[in-house]
Amino acid sequence: MASLPVYPWHLAPDGLATRRQLRALGLRPGGQDVAAQVERPRRRRPPLVAYLYRVDLARPVRPMTLAKRRALAKANCARRTCPTCGRDVGYVLPAHLGTCVPCADGVGQCAA
Repeated sequence: MASLPVYPWHLAPDGLATRRQLRALGLRPGGQDVAAQVERPRRRRPPLVAYLYRVDLARPVRPMTLAKRRALAKANCARRTCPTCGRDVGYVLPAHLGTCVPCADGVGQCAA
C-alpha cells in the first residue's frame, strides 16, 4: 500500500478538499479513496489530521427526499421528548441526565 502525501496545514494544493469543504461546494467524495492528508501540529499531543479528496472526482450531494426528511424530523422529535413527563421540551435532552432539566431537578411543573 502506498503512503499518502502529507501537507502542512493550509498548504494543500488546489484541487484537493476536505469533506466539509466538499459539502460547502455541494459535493461528496462519492466513493473515492483519500488522496492526501494535511497535518496541523499541536504541543505535547499528536497532530490533527484532515483527509483530502480530489474535487474533480467528487459527485453532487444526493437531494433530500421526503421520506428522509420525515425520518429526520421523527428522530429529532424523539431526542427532544422527555421519557419522564412525555413533553417535547424544545431542546435535545442531555445524555447525562436522560430526562429534561426540570424532571432531573425534581422541581417545577415536570416533577414526577
